[in-house]
Amino acid sequence: MRLERSVRESAIFQFARYAAFVLGAVAVTPASAAWDQDGQAEWAQRYDADARLTVSRSTTPILSAHTVAATEAAIERLREIAADGGWPQVPAGQQLRLGSNSPVVSALRRRLVISGDIGAETGASPVFDSYVEAAVRRFQARHGIIPTGVVNQQTVQALNVPAETRLKQLETNLVRLRSFSHGLGNRYVTANIPAASVETVENGEVVTHHMAGVGKIDRQSPVMQTKAIQVNFNPFWTVPASVIRKDLIPKMQADPNYLNANHIRVYSKDNQELQPEQINWRSLDALNFRFRQDIGGDFNSLGVVRIDIANPYGVYMHDTPAKGVFGDDFRFVSSGCIRLQNVRDYVAWLLKETPGWDRDHIDEVIASGERVDVKITPAVPVYWVYITAWAAPDGVTQFRDDIYQRDGLGLRSAGADSPASTVVQAARPMRGEGQFPSDDDSYFEERSR
Repeated sequence: MRLERSVRESAIFQFARYAAFVLGAVAVTPASAAWDQDGQAEWAQRYDADARLTVSRSTTPILSAHTVAATEAAIERLREIAADGGWPQVPAGQQLRLGSNSPVVSALRRRLVISGDIGAETGASPVFDSYVEAAVRRFQARHGIIPTGVVNQQTVQALNVPAETRLKQLETNLVRLRSFSHGLGNRYVTANIPAASVETVENGEVVTHHMAGVGKIDRQSPVMQTKAIQVNFNPFWTVPASVIRKDLIPKMQADPNYLNANHIRVYSKDNQELQPEQINWRSLDALNFRFRQDIGGDFNSLGVVRIDIANPYGVYMHDTPAKGVFGDDFRFVSSGCIRLQNVRDYVAWLLKETPGWDRDHIDEVIASGERVDVKITPAVPVYWVYITAWAAPDGVTQFRDDIYQRDGLGLRSAGADSPASTVVQAARPMRGEGQFPSDDDSYFEERSR
């Protein structure tokens, strides 16, 4: 009887291990999304305790001595892999998913074994089973790709970057990381542009994570060190000259009701309100006027909050009514400013030491619809950085596309070839016009779809 129970318990244990191994990889799907009171997507995530499959959200700041040390260790591992011949290429041309049966799956397995995303004990079968799916999810999570477990064009492109190139990418970024490893302050914000993500840091640990929308390839977000100095609740948005020229004039030529539909008012230099029909839209006459969008989180391109950061580029951080961008792989969509997911959590953290501004009060002010400006006391250091490769103390190495082509390695993103992006140009963030000087031309594109 004792032997029978032991065998039964062993079988149950083995099955539990198998189930955990198969199901434990990061799973992020639209069906698992919850929505907060601000209408922003909160993506449910499932993680397994097995370190081979887990890419959990690290509490170690990307700018820290711990990340530097972890990246140095990752470089040594990659040097060994490169010295042994690197990893095989995965043939492109077919989409692989659970149930696929192809020799390409065997090549995929070998590739994932070498990079540590799957164990060698899972074999070399040509069948795309749940072990491979879990490993693909892990790989995708490490490369900033939504972890679907399906091997698509973007995933194949990331898989086929040679080990030697990934090694150079880590070495290049180690220099950047070392320059930011000390003296950042007890409380600070890091916006990593290639990862299109923002984190708040306090006492050496990440407090909040935020997906972000950052500058387009031809309207790049700047690398800078600055401070968050003020929060504008329920802000107006004044359309910058660049957006008037490139977007507003063509929109009005196509639809004379466009301004009214988007709650945008026209003002003369004397601050007198005009009617849209008083402007010659077949010329550049519109550049002589000021266009201001009314307050309103459902339609205002700044959403319900704008965070003022001191800088010479005319950029800032803000909410957006276009929340769908946070569920995309390719989030290079703005004119240089940074849009924030879960902006209320971010603002609550910024105002944590500002008397009288707890989360309840923040929600009340937003709900009131009134324009309110709050000075952040004390101002919080903010770092906009360009880090495309790093490692965490848990051994997980992360890579992102060199979207602005600053690593000098010729890496290109599959997303960079999409209609959402444009040809890479030598561009700098634009100084805007009026009260809110920069973002956001892509807002008009989204509103017209």
